[in-house]
Amino acid sequence: MSRRLLSVNTGPVQALATPQGEVRSGIAKRGREEAVGVGLLGLQGDEQADLSVHGGLTKAVYAYPSEHYAFWQTVRAQAGAADWGQVLPWGSVGENLTLAGLVEQEAWIGDRLVFPDCELIVSEPRQPCFKFNAAMGFNQAAKLMTQSGWCGFYLAVSRPGSLRAGQAFELLAGPREVGIGELFKSRSRRG
Repeated sequence: MSRRLLSVNTGPVQALATPQGEVRSGIAKRGREEAVGVGLLGLQGDEQADLSVHGGLTKAVYAYPSEHYAFWQTVRAQAGAADWGQVLPWGSVGENLTLAGLVEQEAWIGDRLVFPDCELIVSEPRQPCFKFNAAMGFNQAAKLMTQSGWCGFYLAVSRPGSLRAGQAFELLAGPREVGIGELFKSRSRRG
């Protein structure tokens, strides 16, 4: 199976309007054309507002499967999101890496994503919050992510280097004891 990095996305912390009021968030990401440096704490030029949910050594990078974008485009249209007619650009889910060829059911804690100049380790699933609703433009987005299990996953950096859109990557199996989908559903039931 061909696995590819479609987009490398970064963004600054900025104001985000939510039904709960304005909050600071780094969820708005945009694709970068050039190679992006990857350090132990994430991508060069990327910022996180709440380090309890994104950032640090185990959640340095957030990856999301491109295969789910058609779903989000459709449900945004059905929900009447203000800009629903526009195509969602990569990074719209808040991900740093938009991947092709690796979905949650195929990712396990400890798996390694090996890129030409960088290596990342699957660490845990993303748990959606109210900021995701604001980013998607409708208030049921987090609930739909929880129901579908299309959460994406966080990555730790095991070998710093750089990443560039278009690169192929190899998936090296870890211990295969806990899957991303399984862990996400378990945590969602508790929350």
